[in-house]
Amino acid sequence: MIRTPLRPLARILPARAKGENPDAIERENIRRRHAEMQDRSRVRAEGRLLMLGMFFFCAYVIVGGRMALMATTEPEEPVASLPDAAIAMQRADIVDREGRILATNFETHSLYAQPQQMVDPVAVAKGLKRIFPDLDEDRMIEDFTGKRKFVWIKKRISPEQKQAVHDLGDPGLLFGPREMRLYPNGKLAAHVLGGAGFGKEGVNAAEVIGVAGVEKQFDDYLRDPSNGDKPLQLSIDLTVQAAAEQVLEGGMRLMNAKGASSILMDVHTGEVISVVSLPDFDPNERPRPALDGDPSASPLFNRAVQGVYELGSTFKIFAAAQALDLGLVTPETIIDTSGPMKVGGHLIGEFNGKNYGKLSVSDVMVHSSNRGTGRIALEIGSERQKAFLGALGMFDPTPFEIVEARGGQPLIPKRWTDLSTVTISYGHGLSASPMHLAAAYSTIANGGHYISPTILRRDGPQYGPRVLSEEAAREARKMLRGVVTRGTASFGDVEGYSVGGKTGTADKPKPQGGYYKDKVIATFAAMFPTNDPKYVLILTLDEPQVEALKEERRTAGWTAVPVAAEMIRRLAPLLGLRPDIEQNRQAAITLTSSH
Repeated sequence: MIRTPLRPLARILPARAKGENPDAIERENIRRRHAEMQDRSRVRAEGRLLMLGMFFFCAYVIVGGRMALMATTEPEEPVASLPDAAIAMQRADIVDREGRILATNFETHSLYAQPQQMVDPVAVAKGLKRIFPDLDEDRMIEDFTGKRKFVWIKKRISPEQKQAVHDLGDPGLLFGPREMRLYPNGKLAAHVLGGAGFGKEGVNAAEVIGVAGVEKQFDDYLRDPSNGDKPLQLSIDLTVQAAAEQVLEGGMRLMNAKGASSILMDVHTGEVISVVSLPDFDPNERPRPALDGDPSASPLFNRAVQGVYELGSTFKIFAAAQALDLGLVTPETIIDTSGPMKVGGHLIGEFNGKNYGKLSVSDVMVHSSNRGTGRIALEIGSERQKAFLGALGMFDPTPFEIVEARGGQPLIPKRWTDLSTVTISYGHGLSASPMHLAAAYSTIANGGHYISPTILRRDGPQYGPRVLSEEAAREARKMLRGVVTRGTASFGDVEGYSVGGKTGTADKPKPQGGYYKDKVIATFAAMFPTNDPKYVLILTLDEPQVEALKEERRTAGWTAVPVAAEMIRRLAPLLGLRPDIEQNRQAAITLTSSH
C-alpha cells in the first residue's frame, strides 16, 4: 500500500508562490484518506456479515432436516447409553429353546425425596407408611425434618404405588425412571436363571447386573448394547420344565423328603432340557443368602449342581461297563458274590445282609450286588478305574454354564487304595453332583462318547472323546433295562418307553464323621428309550421316607423310582416321543430289592 503524504512539496511550493494557504491541501488529503479508510472498513464488515449469514443458513438447514427426519421415522427407545456414560442401561432377554420369554426388562420407577421442598414432612411420612408398610415412619420423619437434602425411599415401585404416592401431592416426593428385571414365569427355572439386582445407581438410571445363575454367568453378553435385540437362548424347554417341577414337587411331598432335584439331558447334544432343584424361590423376589446354618437348607442352594453326594449303587454300571470294554467279562460271566469278602481289613456286605451266591454280571446289576461289583472292580484295578472315572468327568466341576456349577467340586479319596476301588465301585467314597451323573450316564446312552452338559441351545450332536466302545455301551444299556424289568427299579417300568436305569441309596454322612442310620440320599439314574436312547433322567430325593406294605421305606426303589416313572410318563409325550409297545414283555413285576 502506497501512502500519499499529507503535505506533498510538489503542491505546497506552487501554492505558496500563488499566495494560497498550504493547510487547505493538508486538510483535503486528510479527508480523502479517511474516506478511503471508511470504504475499506465497509467492505470488510459486509464480508463478515455475509459469512455469518451463510453460517446461520446452514445451521437452519441442518436443524430443519433433522427435525424432518425425526418427524417421518417411527419413535424408538434408546437401547444403550453412550460409551462414556456412567450407568449402562438395557439388558438382553433370556428365552427358552422355543423362543419363549424367561427373563425380560420392565420399565418402572424409583421414589426419592428432597426434604427442603416438602410442604408437610410429617404428613408425608405418615402417608408413605400407609403405602409402604415396611418403611420406618420415625426414621422417615427424622430424615425429612433434618438437614438432609436427598433421601432414597424405594429403589423400585409398582405403577399402583406410584399413583398412590402421586396422590399425596407433596412437591418434595419425586420419581426416577428405572428398568428392572422381570421373570414372568415366577419360580419356573429359578435356579437356572438365578436373578439380577442393581449395580450403579443414579436418580435417572440404574445398572441391572446378574447376581446368580445364567444372569451372572452371561452378564457380559446380556449387558452388551450390541446384543440388545439378540436374546440369550437356553436349552431349557419351558413346557417340560413346568411339568418336571410339578411332578417333582408332588413326589417330594409324597415321599416326605426335605429336598429333591431332577435333570433331563439330551444324550447326543448335551442340552439340559430341564433341571429342577427343590425347595426353590421366586427370582422376582430373590431371598437373601443365609449367613449361618446348613447351606443346603437354603432355597438358593442348587442341589442339581452344587449338591455333592455319594450316589450309591448308580455307580455300579460304570464298573460293569469298563470291565466289558476291557474284555475282562461278558454279560454272562459268573461272579461269586457269596461272603465273606474282606478288603483292607473291612468286610464288604450286601443290602439287608443278603447272599446272592453265584451271579452273572448282568444279574449282579439286576440284584445290585455290592460284593459282585467290588470283585469286578478289583479285576479292573485302581489305576484303570481312576482313569475311567476321570474320563467321565468325575474329578472336576461340570462345565454346565451357571456360576453355581463351579461349587460342585467332587470329593475323592486322598489315597486310592483297594478298599477305595471296591467302595467307589458301588458309589461310596466318592461324592459327585447329579449333573456329573447325568453326563456319565449320557456316555453309556449315546454309544460311548463323553458329552458336556450345557444350558445353551445346540444344533446336532456334540460328541466329545470316546470313553467306551459302542459294544460295551450297548451291553451296559441292556443291563440297565434288566434292572427295570426284573430288578431293583421295577417300579420304573413305563409302558411304551423302554426305560433302563439304576437305583442308588446312600447313607448321608454326619458333619462330625460317620453316617446316619436313618437318613439317605435316594437316586434313580434312568435313560429312555433304551433301544435308541434320547434322554437321561437323574432324580434324587434328600431324606425320603414313606410307609409301604406296613414298613418304613427309604430306598430309591420305593421312593425315587416311582417319582421318576411318573415324570417320564408326563414328559415323554411333551418331548415328542411316541410310545412303542414292546414284544415279549413279562406279564408281572417282581420287586426283588429296592436299593
